[in-house]
Amino acid sequence: MTYLDVSTLLIYAPAMANIKISSKVDEAAWEDLKQLAQESRQNISGVLTDAIQDYVRKRRVRPQVLQHLEDSIRDNEELGHLLAK
Repeated sequence: MTYLDVSTLLIYAPAMANIKISSKVDEAAWEDLKQLAQESRQNISGVLTDAIQDYVRKRRVRPQVLQHLEDSIRDNEELGHLLAK
């Protein structure tokens, strides 16, 4: 049997402190999360951390996007007034 040494492929990041959280969630959602953790061979904490990071990344509006929006509104202010009539 041949083994692949992946130790050289790992990227080491500084360890972040873990915090303990407490919350209430829908029972069906909790069961789905536990099943996903089991299927992906992760612990619940890992799946929750990934989910939180993904949620924040999707919901956070980047400053560049807001700046482009403000620029567009300013550049098209006259058109906006015409369309509002």
